[in-house]
Amino acid sequence: MKTIIILGPTGSGKTGISIKLAKALNGEIISADSRAIYKGMDIGTAKPTQEERQGIPHYGLDLVKPGERFTVADWKHYAEAKIKDIKSRGKLPIIVGGTGLYIDALIYDYQFKGPTGMKIGDTEQKTCSDRKEIKGDYLLVGIKWATEELRKRLSNRITQMFRSELYEEVKKLVQDYGWDNGAMKSDIYEYAWKYLSGELSLEEAKQKCFYEDWHLAKRQLTWFKRNPDIIWLSLADVYPIIINYFTNPA
Repeated sequence: MKTIIILGPTGSGKTGISIKLAKALNGEIISADSRAIYKGMDIGTAKPTQEERQGIPHYGLDLVKPGERFTVADWKHYAEAKIKDIKSRGKLPIIVGGTGLYIDALIYDYQFKGPTGMKIGDTEQKTCSDRKEIKGDYLLVGIKWATEELRKRLSNRITQMFRSELYEEVKKLVQDYGWDNGAMKSDIYEYAWKYLSGELSLEEAKQKCFYEDWHLAKRQLTWFKRNPDIIWLSLADVYPIIINYFTNPA
């Protein structure tokens, strides 16, 4: 049975559709998100809550403390072990995320020098093969959106995130790990902290966060669109097409 990989830009709806698929196909989910690996960073990384997970096991979340080293090689080894375990129990592995280097390292079986490989940002030092041939049974499905629709989704998500629970999360992260922690210096956490510190108004913080997310989405799309092995579908089409693929194989 193939391992499903649901990928796409931030805010594209990967999490919700993966849970729906997991429920229908007896699946378990492995996150391929380089931000969701951090403990305590929940709202700002859009991790699904326990209620949203609907009893579906999720892996790849809360693996290390903010600032602790966790490389692409570490994630690859972790994901390979989880896929093996999930399949051994007769379940379907579903990998979900937007970190393209994580996904490429897994499906193209990148090999890394040294015991731990490299950090996610060290792509210029990558010591692995280029994309050539998928090494294993993977079904890659990308979620596509029209540009303006994706922008609206990102704007709405940011509006929903800027709330009291996020502010409490940011305060606790700063208290536990300090503001100089590298994991805090990006995405919504930076702008929420600047809002709480009085450096930015709420609207300024939201606007800056939106542009950060939009630039991230564009980078992710640029990465993924160079991959010829991805099948691109609208969010509405992902569920029926994948269900048909697994229940009515050719």
